[in-house]
Amino acid sequence: MIQIQSYLDVADNSGARKSMCIRVLGTGNRRYAGVGDVVIAVVKEAVPNMSLKRSEVVRAVAACTRKGVKRHNGIVLEFDDNAAVVVNQEGNPRGTRIFGPVARELRECNFTRIVSLAPEVLRQLIDELNTGRQLPLLRTQINRNSRKNFDLKS
Repeated sequence: MIQIQSYLDVADNSGARKSMCIRVLGTGNRRYAGVGDVVIAVVKEAVPNMSLKRSEVVRAVAACTRKGVKRHNGIVLEFDDNAAVVVNQEGNPRGTRIFGPVARELRECNFTRIVSLAPEVLRQLIDELNTGRQLPLLRTQINRNSRKNFDLKS
């Protein structure tokens, strides 16, 4: 759950490192953004000699949130931090690489380019695939910096 004044790590190589949400886009006066929602953010920390500079206003898609993403089968995905991917007006990422795992819900929000660039897409847990049954409410904490092998099967 991202709201105004929330700090986000930037999960791509566009040149920004940290950004701050200044507006949640959507219908009406939305207060919170979840995974897959577009926000307007200002770059607070940037890499030198890159295309994005500090204090530049950009559009970004929330890729990871600390607040859990609940799926229809009862699994709740929680990330260690809030992260976003900087996008252009058409919704394509401005960077050429995405760092860390992203949730499958980005594909449902028509950000397929982000999903294709990401190294890991969190689809389903191994236990659910092995047993063939839905699990009760299960919280899974995902660390963006770890290089664990997640289940990438369909």
